[in-house]
Amino acid sequence: MSSVAEKLQRKAPRQAGTKQVRLKLVYVDFWSVVKISFLVAVCAGIVLVVAAVLVWIVLQSTHVFDSIDSLLRDVLGNNEFTVMEMFGLGQVALFAIIIAALNVVVGTALGAISALLYNLIARVTGGILVGFTNS
Repeated sequence: MSSVAEKLQRKAPRQAGTKQVRLKLVYVDFWSVVKISFLVAVCAGIVLVVAAVLVWIVLQSTHVFDSIDSLLRDVLGNNEFTVMEMFGLGQVALFAIIIAALNVVVGTALGAISALLYNLIARVTGGILVGFTNS
C-alpha cells in the first residue's frame, strides 16, 4: 500500500496560471500628491545644500580659488580683490539654502498643479489603463 504522501509525490505539479489585472487610474488624491512632492522637494533641497558645500570644500582644498585669485591679479592688476571675499563658505551655503527653499515651494506647487491637471484630464479621457500580472 502506498501512502498519501507517495501519491502526492507521483502527481505532476500543475502549472499555476498567471493572473492579469487591468486597472484604470481615474483619480489621484490631491493631498497625497502634495505631501509626496513636498517630501521629494525637501530631499532634493538637502542634497543641493550638501552638494554645494562639498563642491566648495573640494575647490578650496584643491586651491582652485587661489589659482583664480592669481589669474585675476595678472589680468586686472588688482591686488585687493579675492574670490574668497565673494564666495566664502557662508555665502555659498546661504545661497544654496535659499535656492533649496525656493525649490521646495516650486516643487510642491508643481506637484499640486500636476495632480489637478491629471484629475481634470482623467475626467475627460477616462484615465490611464494599467495592467498587472502575477508571474
